[in-house]
Amino acid sequence: MAGETPISEADLHAYADGRLAPARRAEIEAWLATRPEDAERVAHYRESATQLKARYEAVLAEPIPPRLERAASGRPRRWLEGASRAVAFAAGWTVFGAALGALAAWQIAFTRQAPAAALENTAIARRAAVAHAVYSPEVRHPVEVGADQEQHLVTWLSKRLGLKLKAPRLDEAGMSLVGGRLLPGDVGPVAQFMYQSDRGRRMTLYVRAENAPHRETAFRYARENNVGVFYWVEQTCSYAIASSDLSKEELLSVATMVYKQLEP
Repeated sequence: MAGETPISEADLHAYADGRLAPARRAEIEAWLATRPEDAERVAHYRESATQLKARYEAVLAEPIPPRLERAASGRPRRWLEGASRAVAFAAGWTVFGAALGALAAWQIAFTRQAPAAALENTAIARRAAVAHAVYSPEVRHPVEVGADQEQHLVTWLSKRLGLKLKAPRLDEAGMSLVGGRLLPGDVGPVAQFMYQSDRGRRMTLYVRAENAPHRETAFRYARENNVGVFYWVEQTCSYAIASSDLSKEELLSVATMVYKQLEP
């Protein structure tokens, strides 16, 4: 169903606003039934729209501005009333639409990208999870370059990816850098930094260069087998934090810490 007719952000907003035909509404309801995170997001859209409408609907009831009355003087009274009401109505909904659009843009930026980008980033999360599952169990050779050569590691990986990389400090989370390695990616080289706690719990940061700058930042969670992944896109880079040892809450805390340190 969804494969035949892709579900876009516009579809989800139209569904939340009740502007879809019954057949399309049924398709999206079936699609959301298997995607609880997306269903929750649509519920937030509805709630936000209701709150914003309640806040700005009073604009529609405001009296016609005197300057519009004066500007339209000389016109027939019926035309004046109709035009002025139309202007007031449009002004009210412009304010409401701008506020709703800003809120929706913020929600989309931090929760979901356009469908094509979202599918691509899901693949990135999967690759990050696989790379973590392959290298995190290693005892003797978990990384190519150890933390004792951190500057060399960062310089090497930065040169290979064509980016200015850095290894975030995660002392606050009880994690220290083990080292890193270069990995093959689908469109070029990928960097992996590995961290470990005093109790031996491991987490990896997967970094990939993007071919074109991204204006939106997605911040989403995925789970591949027993590996949890938080991933996002920041302009020219894709990032993924992966671990099979940390809980979702712990992983989110670390991801937020990394995001703040890597924020341009």
